[in-house]
Amino acid sequence: MKDFRNLKVWEKAHAMALKVYKITKDFPRDELYGITSQMRKAAVSVQTNIAEGCGRGTDGDFARFLQIAMGSANELEYLLLLSRDLILLGDKSYMEVNSQVVEIKKMLSSLIKSVSTHLRVTPDR
Repeated sequence: MKDFRNLKVWEKAHAMALKVYKITKDFPRDELYGITSQMRKAAVSVQTNIAEGCGRGTDGDFARFLQIAMGSANELEYLLLLSRDLILLGDKSYMEVNSQVVEIKKMLSSLIKSVSTHLRVTPDR
């Protein structure tokens, strides 16, 4: 079992989720159960799936949860774009959070490759 708090990608995803909560605080009230809720859910899902994958027993499970985290990061990336295009989010906030998401996606991709490579080279027993 791995400690998710030791993963840099989890740390960055946690900081990104805190930022998403901050920027969505001023979204219109009528978006509370729409974009605001969906964006927050996607942001939290990234580090939640990393943490859950760390608690699983195998590298295969861990890789699967990292893939789910990647899907949530992609969802968040789109919701940020939509929020910017709907003028719910300013360009500066969009650029800040989107760059965090892109960095997290790169880190997830590297970690997924590393874990998957480890799965393929594990000697037969």
